[in-house]
Amino acid sequence: RPGGEQAVRRIFNQFELHADQIGTITDGDRVVVKDGVASVVDLPLRVLVDGVPLRSPRASRAAPGAPPAIPALVNPQALFLELLSSPAIRSRRPLYRTYDHQVLDNTVIGPGWDAALLRVPGTNRGLALTTDCNPRYVSLDPYVGTQAAVAEAARNIACTGARPVAVTNCLNFGNPERPLIFWQLQESVRGLADACRAFGLPVVSGNVSLYNETSGSSIPPTPVVGMVGVLDDLEQRCSAAFQADGDLVFLLGETKEELAGSEYLRLRGAPLTGSPPQVDLDQELRLREAILECTRQGVLSSAHDVSDGGLLIALAESALFGLRGLRCPAVVGSVSAAALYFSESQGRVVVSVPPRRVPELQQVMARHSIQLQALGVIGGESFQVGHDIMVPLDVLRKAWEEPF
Repeated sequence: RPGGEQAVRRIFNQFELHADQIGTITDGDRVVVKDGVASVVDLPLRVLVDGVPLRSPRASRAAPGAPPAIPALVNPQALFLELLSSPAIRSRRPLYRTYDHQVLDNTVIGPGWDAALLRVPGTNRGLALTTDCNPRYVSLDPYVGTQAAVAEAARNIACTGARPVAVTNCLNFGNPERPLIFWQLQESVRGLADACRAFGLPVVSGNVSLYNETSGSSIPPTPVVGMVGVLDDLEQRCSAAFQADGDLVFLLGETKEELAGSEYLRLRGAPLTGSPPQVDLDQELRLREAILECTRQGVLSSAHDVSDGGLLIALAESALFGLRGLRCPAVVGSVSAAALYFSESQGRVVVSVPPRRVPELQQVMARHSIQLQALGVIGGESFQVGHDIMVPLDVLRKAWEEPF
């Protein structure tokens, strides 16, 4: 714009900076950078926009691994408590309490839950924020694993009552000059793009961190997905914590025989092999819309995403968040007992509702073609699932929260 160069020089002079290199766009199609009076760069604008030279490193995919051997499920209560206290699942409270996460007191839902929820100052609107990635899934299949990161982030946002609106990312990989690593990066980006297109979410920013390796050994491929959502009315927010004794607990979505890449198998010492839990993007969208419809209507008392560790972990977290016990007569299904408890199948959410709102929940789930399974009732001083699991809440909390 006329006078723009003089304005830039005034700003530079204010901070005692030299304005010897000024870039200008002339005739709308060229970039010119001057050092004093000499032009040191004079390029067509398209070269810096869509004419950037492309590289095509060699990509070599990993050979598919055999399905993992599933060890017999013995003493599920001991395994459940060991899993709940494992570093990948246990409470992060000793970590996030080391800093002030309530600066200016705009925090409505703090860290440690599905997503944080922040008040937009001067309004009754909220911003939901989350980050997600499971490097084990990405190691098994970078395309599916990255889609799972996007899908889980969207579920976490929806569980607060907010609608996902945008994505950022941090793509962490090893040396892309290695054909296997470049294939992981390539497939991860493809999975990210396809999931975001399916969900209608723009990727508004991101960064890439490559060459993360030591002595020729790379980090696990870790495409971290950050997501933000908007809640128009904070009064419609939903909590991950069980809220009231007598509320009924349901599982939304289907549990499948998907244990490869799970924390359960890692705990059992099984090798990382097989295919990770698959992602049905259409079902994820229907589940998200069903949850948002229920929160707008005030049907749900709580909603919590089922992810790392599986169904038992999700139920235990909601009980611990709400300081309320749970009584589940049994968890039934067409899969093995290990999968019922510890499968990390995608597209699942644990919800609780007052008994009088159950017909509304059933109608919404039927309308969106989401599988609905009754699990139990909130109340008491212990966490009980069938005849396998019966743990007092204080024992449960000690396993989950005791510092490392």
